[in-house]
Amino acid sequence: MTGVQPITVYPPAADGGRRVRVNDQFVGMAYGLLDIVEFLRLAGLEDVEDDWVRQSALIEWRGGGPDSWEP
Repeated sequence: MTGVQPITVYPPAADGGRRVRVNDQFVGMAYGLLDIVEFLRLAGLEDVEDDWVRQSALIEWRGGGPDSWEP
């Protein structure tokens, strides 16, 4: 895992949703931080909360950070 974050949140789409990928698998379309939290819990990450999602170095935010949901 040299230099690659295992979680990628892609830029907002036209409807404001952001694709979320964990490792090599697309896990869903998020419309807010709580969606990302749920996707990560379903992927096996325990004790994930919105503050963790905002600050984690495991997440690569493309096209804006955790507060960017507008296209």
